[in-house]
Order: sequence, then structure tokens, then C-alpha cells
Amino acid sequence: MIPFVTLSRPERKIIPVNGNCSFSSRRKNMAALLAKATLLARGKDEVYVAATPLRATKGPAKLLMSTAYSLNLWDLQHFVIIIKPNSPPPQNSQATVFDFQPKDPENIFTALAVISGRAVPGAVLVRKLSKLPRSKCWFVGSSKLDAVDVATRFNSIWRTDLRVGHHDCRDYANGLVELLVGEKKVLERLRKDRGGRG
Repeated sequence: MIPFVTLSRPERKIIPVNGNCSFSSRRKNMAALLAKATLLARGKDEVYVAATPLRATKGPAKLLMSTAYSLNLWDLQHFVIIIKPNSPPPQNSQATVFDFQPKDPENIFTALAVISGRAVPGAVLVRKLSKLPRSKCWFVGSSKLDAVDVATRFNSIWRTDLRVGHHDCRDYANGLVELLVGEKKVLERLRKDRGGRG
């Protein structure tokens, strides 16, 4: 027998009602679906590229790197990837920085090897950041996946022999951004957008 509700109107109508789902429960289900859809729409981790000064040994090399950063010389910038998770507080209070650099950047022999174009031992570094940099930090897209997990997997297969101009922070940044948001050679695009300046 189909359950029904009657309406107190001049013309009485019989409206069939699904016996397994009342109006109030259907409304709750719709609210849950809308809430889930909102979470899915908001659940994309933000991906940024940032430029930082290259670390170097104290003295002329360090002065050169600091000057290059201050003058916005693009080719002498060190690039890192920052992932800002779209999680409810307090989990979203910190971003995660991923970068690839010489294992011992302040060692004079490392500096000489880099200058001469030889490969040096590199290291993939991961650290927390309380807030995004105020300058030289560009939003490049959102990841539909768990960006930190993807970056961690990317790190596990990244070759750590570093050679400036051939396999360095630029290659790392371009590769990770392509994996996270699908854009190829993001640094070239950012450079063109800024006329070759940081």
C-alpha cells in the first residue's frame, strides 16, 4: 500500500510519498551532498613558485648572490615550490616548501664546482612555512590531488646529482609544477610575464 498525505485545501489531492524517504530526510541528504560538493570545490591545494637568494659561501660569492637577488636577475634566482593546503584550520596554517639545491651550498668546493659547470651532490629539501612570502611569490594553479603527497612521491624519484643549467632548481620546479597543475615550463612563462626580471 502506498502511503499518502492529504492537503487541507478546497480540492483534496492525494500525493504519493516514497515510503523509504521522508521529505525531511531527503532535505538532509541534499544538504549533505551540497556540503560535500562545496568541500570538493574548495579542496584544491594551492601551488606557488617563489624566488629566493641562492645560498653561497661567505665573501664575494655570497655578496654576488645577494646583489643578483636584489636586482631581480632572473638567471641567478633560486626557485622553490610552495604548497598551501586547502584544509580547515589549524591544519591550513602552514605551507610546505619543496626545493632542490646543492647538498652543501656554503662549501667553497661546491661553489667552485658549480661555477665550473661540474655536477655536485644535491638534496631535495622540505620544510614548513608559517606564511607565504610577500614578494617574488607567484600563484601558478591548484592541484586536484593531494599536492604534498604528489610532491613527496616526486622527490623519491628525483635524481639528486645537481648541475647548474642542466639539472637544477629550475628543472625541479618546472617538473613538479607540471605534475601538480599540468603547466609545462612554468618558469619560462613567468619570466616572459616579467620581462626577464624576478
